[in-house]
Amino acid sequence: MQNAGTMLVAPKTRLAVGVVFIGALIYSMATGDKPPTPTPENASPRSGQQLDSPSIAERDTLSKRESGVTARSPMRLRMEAFIKENQQEIVRALEALDGSQRFQVDKWDRPNGGGGISCVLQDGKVFEKAGVNTSVVYGTLPRAAISKMRVNHKALDPDVENLEFFAAGLSLVLHPQNPMAPTVHLNYRYFETANQDGTTNAWWFGGGTDLTPSYLFDEDVIHFHRGIKEACDAHDKDYYSRFKKWCDEYFSVKHRGETRGVGGIFFDDLDETEKDQESLFAFVQTCLGAFLPSYLPIIQKRRDMPFTEKEKQWQQLRRGRYVEFNLVHDRGTAFGLNTPGARIESILMSLPLTARWQYQHEPEKGSREERLVNVLKKPVDWV
Repeated sequence: MQNAGTMLVAPKTRLAVGVVFIGALIYSMATGDKPPTPTPENASPRSGQQLDSPSIAERDTLSKRESGVTARSPMRLRMEAFIKENQQEIVRALEALDGSQRFQVDKWDRPNGGGGISCVLQDGKVFEKAGVNTSVVYGTLPRAAISKMRVNHKALDPDVENLEFFAAGLSLVLHPQNPMAPTVHLNYRYFETANQDGTTNAWWFGGGTDLTPSYLFDEDVIHFHRGIKEACDAHDKDYYSRFKKWCDEYFSVKHRGETRGVGGIFFDDLDETEKDQESLFAFVQTCLGAFLPSYLPIIQKRRDMPFTEKEKQWQQLRRGRYVEFNLVHDRGTAFGLNTPGARIESILMSLPLTARWQYQHEPEKGSREERLVNVLKKPVDWV
């Protein structure tokens, strides 16, 4: 749920990238004050549409029933199919790695189209808690929201009273048991608005992934960043440096003066002003495809390392920092918790099962713990 394109006079809104990324996307990019809601059944006609004109949700349902999802399908359907396929692949890989627990799968449908799938594993052998979520939302943006969003997306029609929108994405957070193994976060998403005839009006992609270790193994961080950089370089040689900087700036625990972790990439609002739709979809596909190769070797290497009770307590202190960022600075989490009827369990899926706050704790001078804190206070160029 966190997001941007940074050097504009009016900076692109940075959406939070947690499990409620959809809510944050709509909130911080569109409204500023009041979020648009999914289209109610008794809503007035969509901008210029007739009463019996089908919504994009209805069009998409019909299209999937008649033709399935192909390379010629709207990007909405292709992105939805892509994230659901990758959710299943990631869940299978993590279950095989953990070996002791299965994911609890929670599916739901939205009355006016879309829905979600939450997959959560708890108290496993490898993972204390692991969540892999997908969400698909159809709704309507009011005129005020459209006006705000036009700062970054000129394709939006400023003269309509409302526009239908679609948003979809995959979000995951993995908290390992072993303090030598790092937490990891990932989110990739797509947003578009539709014209009255159901054709696409404006669209953009966002996402990223970042690593949060309790104990720093340089080789692990280098491996993680190298995998991300290779994915970025396959599409644009400038992407990695741009999006790493964006990640370091966004995932900052400002009241502590340190970053949440050792970074990765973060981007948002990538639309036709960046590249064409197919090129950006291919970029997102490559990034998501790079996740398991960039993370699984790290967790496989660290999962069974010996550790002391003191090191476990340090992990819990770092988990406390993770909680602080998500509850204090993550816009999407704040939005979700203040939204009536929100799925609180999904919103808080990103939090670890356990964490610790110790009064005036300071790491020992010259210790591994102090080195981690020093790195978090000044981001490093890992590759």
